[in-house]
Amino acid sequence: MTARRKTQSPELHLNRELAQLEFNVRVLAQAQDARVPLLERLRYLCITNSNLDEFFEVQVAILRHHVAFGDAVPGPDGLAPAEALDRIRARALDLVHAQYALWHEALLPDMEREGIRFPERARWTARQRHWLQNYFRSEVLPVLSPLGLDPAHPFPRILNKSLNIAVALRGTDAFGREGHIALVRAPRSLPRLVRLPPEVCTRPYEFVFLSSILLQFVDELFPGMRVKGAYPFRVTRNSELFVDEEEVENLAHALRDELRGRGFARAVRLEISETCPKGVAEFLMRNFELDETQVYRCNGPVNIHRVAAVYDQIERPDLKFPRFTPHLADAVAAERNLFEAIAERDILLHHPFESFDTVLELVRQASTDPHVLAIKQTLYRTGADSPLVALLIDAARAGKDVTVVVELRARFDEEQNIVFANRLQEAGVQVVYGVVGYKTHAKMLLIVRREHGTLRRYTHLSTGNYHHLTTRLYTDFGLMTADAEIGSDVHDLFQQISGLGPAIRLKRLLQSPFTLHKRVLEMIQREITHARAGRPARIAAKMNALNEAGVVELLYKASQAGVRVDLIVRGACTLRPGVKGLSENIRVRSIVGRFLEHSRVYWFANGGAAETWCASADWMERNLLRRIEVCFPIRDAELAQRVYDEALENYLADNTQAWLLDADGRYERALPDADMPHSAQAALMAKLCP
Repeated sequence: MTARRKTQSPELHLNRELAQLEFNVRVLAQAQDARVPLLERLRYLCITNSNLDEFFEVQVAILRHHVAFGDAVPGPDGLAPAEALDRIRARALDLVHAQYALWHEALLPDMEREGIRFPERARWTARQRHWLQNYFRSEVLPVLSPLGLDPAHPFPRILNKSLNIAVALRGTDAFGREGHIALVRAPRSLPRLVRLPPEVCTRPYEFVFLSSILLQFVDELFPGMRVKGAYPFRVTRNSELFVDEEEVENLAHALRDELRGRGFARAVRLEISETCPKGVAEFLMRNFELDETQVYRCNGPVNIHRVAAVYDQIERPDLKFPRFTPHLADAVAAERNLFEAIAERDILLHHPFESFDTVLELVRQASTDPHVLAIKQTLYRTGADSPLVALLIDAARAGKDVTVVVELRARFDEEQNIVFANRLQEAGVQVVYGVVGYKTHAKMLLIVRREHGTLRRYTHLSTGNYHHLTTRLYTDFGLMTADAEIGSDVHDLFQQISGLGPAIRLKRLLQSPFTLHKRVLEMIQREITHARAGRPARIAAKMNALNEAGVVELLYKASQAGVRVDLIVRGACTLRPGVKGLSENIRVRSIVGRFLEHSRVYWFANGGAAETWCASADWMERNLLRRIEVCFPIRDAELAQRVYDEALENYLADNTQAWLLDADGRYERALPDADMPHSAQAALMAKLCP
């Protein structure tokens, strides 16, 4: 019999930041995969670049903040933040090198063979050079404001992630000032990629980086002086907002003030051209107060993520994923009254395979139905020009009592959320900004309708945001139900969020930060008890990330008790599966494919009386302990089986897009079965889409 190991040792927890960084390696693998359509590979490259930006803006920035202020406390993995930063740099350097190697060695040649070209300056034809020079003089030069640095013009404030050119000069200007270094900021009003017109193209599609245009013609900005060199650079800054909510009277105003300064917060990374000389690099480092460990040299455009803009400009369906049409709920397709349909039976939606238009139609019908009295909804991320916001405004103007909980602190969406919160308030919607100290991450919609002289509640609960665009890109579950107990719970939650009062006892739902964490631990412990008694015991769960130490340690104990644990964790997972004597019964896989895996599903065998739950929360410390989240049961047996089949069994069978985590924290790609290859996402498209 294998000896049992302790479940609380630091070495049994992987570092959460390094685990998150590894997710980008898996995304980059999609860009490296020749089986993926070419323009989709280009998008995956851009996604890794964008993800890396956010990783430095938040995770790295927080670690550096802790180190700088001396409050660096190791996490469950025991790794000191300073050591974590060293390991992050080593892995990030590998990732950056792989990004640019892919760009030069695979994507550029493959695109050129398909008639898509990004000519470097040395490869411009005479006609292209002439056209680009005219473009520079007519479109770019008039909006440029080069800044020569001298005692009267000190180093300026450089905006977060903006493209800039450091220009080394020799000579004197009209005022006799000696030239040394000047800075040129790329205009934010101009596209970062310029498409060449057909009359100067040698291929059907040719694009030139704005940075290349600036570098080629930068000497025109400094007449009479000699340009010794010009070097693009980009600085990444700390983008966490720090607002002491208990000390401000108006959170929206406080956040707005913080947002004004976020673009100029402390620098955490400097990206420079690989050809940038040491002296210029040191000059930039000194002014940004960075050291060598925070500098990343790029073998190509420092703003390579901007190539994502070409995707919509290239009309080549053969180089993209095939289009698909999400299935519209039968009740909507039949133009039925959705309230009648939901009253008959719960409706389950699996996005993006099933259309989010069903949710929009529910709110549209509620906004015009004379029997609807009130609509209440949480909004975390909705996107610009959200049709949902417009429908809520229509409902308020139609005399409905509309209350919306807007989470202003949704990272990187704060400004947009403030804008649409103001729009809602101007239309007479009651806007609530949540609870001090806890982000409202729950996804809830409640509609109160008068039927036959009594009030009936209709609810929609979801694992994902009410965002009409991402619902075509993210996998999520949504449940529409007229279940009276669930409706009562949702009503109480809205009352709790908008009012002041004690914790409430819910009938069917689980809630963070009060009951969800405790109940998840209890359900894991229940499986342990079942296993020891010889009853069916198994845990299967799907989520975005797993790092809560208490959950990890209890899952280890479940494995030691003989409980089979299957985890589908898209992103960072700090649990080590397959460790002898500890986690031999735990398997962890990550699915990376066409759609971003976003649904959260928890399934417990429960001795033969299985329970299926969907949630807005991952098994992360912040979700379980520091946010307002909702976990809801799938009570209809047939729908519960659907969730199990589609989100768990289907993904556990994937052998084409799955990555398997080993005990050392490494991911290996699953090998496709030659006889029975299975893609979970493709299977769902075949099953659910017309």
